[in-house]
Amino acid sequence: MKTEKNKVVSVTYELRTDKNGEIIDSANENNPLNFIFGNGMMLPEFEKNLENLSENDTFDFMLTPENGYGLRNEENIAELPLNIFEQNGKIDENLLKPGNIIPLQDNRGNRFNGKVISVTDNTVKLDFNHPLAGENLYFTGKIISVRDASKEELEHGHVH
Repeated sequence: MKTEKNKVVSVTYELRTDKNGEIIDSANENNPLNFIFGNGMMLPEFEKNLENLSENDTFDFMLTPENGYGLRNEENIAELPLNIFEQNGKIDENLLKPGNIIPLQDNRGNRFNGKVISVTDNTVKLDFNHPLAGENLYFTGKIISVRDASKEELEHGHVH
């Protein structure tokens, strides 16, 4: 069976931002990445590189930033008032350390993460770019299995 729309695909992979660099993410046979092909769960170009592969086929490809998580955008860096991080009248100084990723929510209930860049007496500078924005993504891996997605999986939009 080949990888195509509405198939459940299980893969192992290693992800690097440099062809021979450090592995920054991976999935192995004991804990593979499982997803429904063609339903928007994965980066479109990731799926394009896996299209029509079969069980035991291997893959090795690179996605440019434009086909991955986009280019870094300076407009995604913002300075916010320090006082919005108060809880019960206090600021958690351990939370607001440069390099920390903190979960946030906007006034519409949308959740997102920001990386703390710096903290002053009055402001917190956060980077809302995806951590892999601006990076080439080097994937190597193997197709472990391909099967038809169940009706429930298609209705729910994820693998059970």
